[in-house]
Amino acid sequence: MNALQSLNYFVPELVLASAPLAIVLFDLFGFTKKWLGLLSIAFLIAVGFLLTRYHAPALLFSGLYVIDDFSLLFKTLVLLMVGLPTLTAISSDVIPEKQKGEFFSLMLAVAFLLITMGSTTNLLMIFLATESVSITSYILSGFQKFNKKSSEAGLKYLLFGSVASATMLFGISLLFGLTGTLELTQMSSLIAQNAPTNLLCAIAALLFILVGLGFKISMAPFHMWAPDVYEGAPTPVTAFLTVAPKSLGFLVIFRILATAFGFAVGEWSELFVVLAILTMTIGNVVAVSQTNVKRLLAYSSIAQAGYILMGFAAANKTGAQAVFIYLITYLFTNLGAFLTVAAVEQSEKANHLDTYNGLAKRSPFLAFSLTIFLLSLAGIPPLAGFIAKWYVFAGAVQGKLITLAVVAALNSAVAGFYYFKIVKAMYLSTPQKTNAVSYSGYAFVVILIALAGTFAIGLFPSPILSLVANTLSSFTV
Repeated sequence: MNALQSLNYFVPELVLASAPLAIVLFDLFGFTKKWLGLLSIAFLIAVGFLLTRYHAPALLFSGLYVIDDFSLLFKTLVLLMVGLPTLTAISSDVIPEKQKGEFFSLMLAVAFLLITMGSTTNLLMIFLATESVSITSYILSGFQKFNKKSSEAGLKYLLFGSVASATMLFGISLLFGLTGTLELTQMSSLIAQNAPTNLLCAIAALLFILVGLGFKISMAPFHMWAPDVYEGAPTPVTAFLTVAPKSLGFLVIFRILATAFGFAVGEWSELFVVLAILTMTIGNVVAVSQTNVKRLLAYSSIAQAGYILMGFAAANKTGAQAVFIYLITYLFTNLGAFLTVAAVEQSEKANHLDTYNGLAKRSPFLAFSLTIFLLSLAGIPPLAGFIAKWYVFAGAVQGKLITLAVVAALNSAVAGFYYFKIVKAMYLSTPQKTNAVSYSGYAFVVILIALAGTFAIGLFPSPILSLVANTLSSFTV
């Protein structure tokens, strides 16, 4: 489909692309920051409504842009990943009031870029969208420009990200030199024409690409940036960074493996076994010693990436479903945990574990919410995290990866220890203060949405399971 014809199907993306400019203009005309934030949410809701009307499968812009159930699912998730932190930021004082217009504009811009990144099978488009997301993320991480930790977070993110991007681009250039095309849909047959020589070169290129994408998903050993960046960035931004770029990174890895390297499962599945074990073990072991709750959850998010990698290691239908189920549950659970921490930080101006002593007495709702999110991250039934863990373990067992399943079970026990360390502080420790913890109505609504998603998926998983199964069955290769 040519460019003009494609515009008829590109309406939601056009609306979302115009939203950042609209926010900047309204900011210039003197709209209050609160109304700019609410207008941003209105744009996201409008785009979500439009997605239900423009979702017919199609290849747009001469095959560069794909509309299918696979991309539609992630477009919906992106709107939630951007919308919930944006709603929290309306009342947050960690985002400078004068700069909130720019913040809302950047969040809408990164939403458009994430959607683009998840809806293309062209490697050059994937790289451009990935780098645009990264540049925007660098700016958001260092948004508190007078805060040393925030500035340090932005600088570290930039330096590590630049090396990862260069490595990824080198891998893409190798694939292009080998196949003469940047279209993932054509690479599989071209690589197979002169195996095993082509296969060896292609696997080497894949390794370089995984370095770049491994940085995006905080996969060990490319995770070093994550704890410092997640701790230093404004907490609503941290919540966004732990789910959005990471989820789309997993999506791109899935597209590349399923589309271009589906014939070489045996070559890359064993690699993901090692990466999954390394990632979850490093994340969980280092998290045990953390006393800063944001930093603890940062290492937890690294460990969670390891569990998701188990789905790739399994390399079977259950493993593929596990990746998507985990990402959906992770959206509500991890966002909820970080945004609850943001609400406590807003009131207490600290993130140390001692800050949470006796939180159940000072704010029963926040203590209950954080407990539910931590239990879900630990995989305790009947919460969403249990469903996700069940599927990744089932995929590993079906793939006869017993060692991986055992290591993951041991890691889950370690994770339970440091999650319950926070729960113990909230319910069994003596509070340092007696006044109630104050939080805004926006924070309450966001946490309530995350709680609803966590309980709904755990208690009624059938709709999500069916959605994932249908999405994968209609996957465009």
